Amino acid sequence: MSYSSQADFTRNQPAQITALPTHVARDLMEGGTQARIELDGKIYDLRITRAGKLILTK
Repeated sequence: MSYSSQADFTRNQPAQITALPTHVARDLMEGGTQARIELDGKIYDLRITRAGKLILTK
């Protein structure tokens, strides 16, 4: 069987839907507009802007 005649298993496959953990940003902020998130010993700042958007900075 040549490469071009092999079945393509990447097409027409149903998407696997996996539930992702969901966190409410305002709950993370505990009533404020900023929170710190630690990942592998590094600190990131998460901020809600006046326009209601999230900004994550290192």
